Amino acid sequence: MAREEPLLAPRPSSDGSSIRNEEEEFALLTGERTAQRAEKQRGWKFWREIGLFAWALLATVLVIVLAVVYQHKPAEIHGPSHDSKNITWGPGGKPTGKRNVIFMVSDGMGPTSLSLTRSFRQYKEDLPIDDILVLDQHYIGTSRTRSSSSLVTDSAAGATAFSCGRKSYNSAISVTPDHAPCGTVLEAAALAGYKTGLVVTTRLTDATPACFAAHANLRSYEDLIAAQEVGEHPLGRVVDLMLGGGRCHFLPKSQQGSCRGDDHDLIDVAGKNGFGYIDDRAGFDSLKGGDNVSLPLLGLFAGGDIPYEIDRRTQNEIYPSLEEMTRTALKALSKATENSEQGFFIMIEGSRIDHAGHGNDPAAQVHEVLAYDKAFAAALEFVENDSTPGVIVSTSDHETGGLAAARQLHKSYPEYLWLPSVLDKASHSGEYLAARLSEYLSGSGKDGKDSAKRDWVRKNLVKDGLGITDSSDAEIEALIHPEPGVGPSYVFADMISRRAQVGWSTHGHSGILSLGTDSLHLANSNIGVDVNIYASSPKDAWPLVGNNENTDVGAFLADYLDLDVNNVTKLLQDTKTGLFQSYDWMGDRLGLNFHSEGLDTYHGDFRKRSEDDCGCGATH
Repeated sequence: MAREEPLLAPRPSSDGSSIRNEEEEFALLTGERTAQRAEKQRGWKFWREIGLFAWALLATVLVIVLAVVYQHKPAEIHGPSHDSKNITWGPGGKPTGKRNVIFMVSDGMGPTSLSLTRSFRQYKEDLPIDDILVLDQHYIGTSRTRSSSSLVTDSAAGATAFSCGRKSYNSAISVTPDHAPCGTVLEAAALAGYKTGLVVTTRLTDATPACFAAHANLRSYEDLIAAQEVGEHPLGRVVDLMLGGGRCHFLPKSQQGSCRGDDHDLIDVAGKNGFGYIDDRAGFDSLKGGDNVSLPLLGLFAGGDIPYEIDRRTQNEIYPSLEEMTRTALKALSKATENSEQGFFIMIEGSRIDHAGHGNDPAAQVHEVLAYDKAFAAALEFVENDSTPGVIVSTSDHETGGLAAARQLHKSYPEYLWLPSVLDKASHSGEYLAARLSEYLSGSGKDGKDSAKRDWVRKNLVKDGLGITDSSDAEIEALIHPEPGVGPSYVFADMISRRAQVGWSTHGHSGILSLGTDSLHLANSNIGVDVNIYASSPKDAWPLVGNNENTDVGAFLADYLDLDVNNVTKLLQDTKTGLFQSYDWMGDRLGLNFHSEGLDTYHGDFRKRSEDDCGCGATH
């Protein structure tokens, strides 16, 4: 039987070619001789080939030009500047007219921090397993956190992504990898007539707040940052309300409590720029929860950082809490804008979650997260009751410590558990207990016998401060005679972490802590994991639902308020000075060895670094 072929299968020609068949059909249809047509066809084919060759040549040149241009354009990792055309809004769109933005940063808080704190709270307050934090109820997505120079960002590059909407190098304070200033959402808000604020529990000159109101080549230029925050800034004063710590960077070197390198009195400068000034709990209480605030206002409640919440709660008469500062700041800004066509922008940071991670202190960590959760709840209450439309966006710049709610203590296969009851027994942080130990060893215990010192430390610090009753001789010895590079605060933190079976992969500094047969390796500073994004509602922050780059958060903040951050960048970049057209007002340029973009490579880093080499490319 003959095989059936598809209807559209090609059929072989007879003894003549397909061209011959074509020519015969052409002659029958036109009456022209096939030879005449063949001559014409040869001419047409010639010119067609010339045309195709010319087109191919032109296309090749175009591709080469585009490739060269693409190679020389800024790397995409730097991130786009704010561009509202890239923002997509959900049903109902963003509000028009007057509106507010409350941006909250949980510095160093990763997903495990929430899990740890949630379980701790359930245990402590005897709550059911389905009882969750306020933050948990407002989760909308995640943020990717790499910087331009590393897969592991620091707070400076992380906050620059939020403030400028651009990627930059670790240690950059709102500058791009080529060391040019980039305009921030707070600066743009100030120039557009919005009131602005910063509320933190660390120094106001620390990386995150600095990135919204200052520009510096290195985050360590805190004296310079302080000057910009009170108005010695190319744009003048851009912040209306600042509450936090860091008083020492505002006081002249000659004054007690200063940590400045010069005699520049920034409290005096702030006063000349219109700031009211308060520096203690009495001054804070005089604000009457925000009802009695005259802007601009500078509140500096600690020489350095405000104490951890686990310690602050017993010193409430000295330091306000993050929740109190949040409520006061929101009320003050609301009253200041009640008759204005514009609202306000404020950045509120739970700063010391990060420090608890660096210290590997789980007891301090859970109390810091709980304090932040209360501040978020206070902001949520404000938005729900305020007459002006507004949005709360909360996220972290990175995760710190490589926290794990589990720990393998021995070589044998571990049990599946961690013990929140251990954390509940702690009344103070490792930082606080280390300070007390230092006072004792330099004071009343200075000339005592080691046996007396061990007894005092075991009772007054380990038992009373951490609730630990089974401390080993090796642990007490490590506190009284610490190894080089390993302070007592790390030892206290590891003692409670081991008993709670909470794990950490990093402190942020090089060195090794040895307790018995276990070693705690201190390596890179932050773990480059995705961090959570929370919002007052997914409708309010629709563009941030799902997984985002951290620069998307910065773009959203500017777009919500219809701010032109690119214009602010242009204003700042018009301030070039000096022989080499640099930005002298941002501090010294970095050395040639400083890594500002492109990922680094392996350098035999499995070996312990020397104590004076942090591995971050900076000189210390």
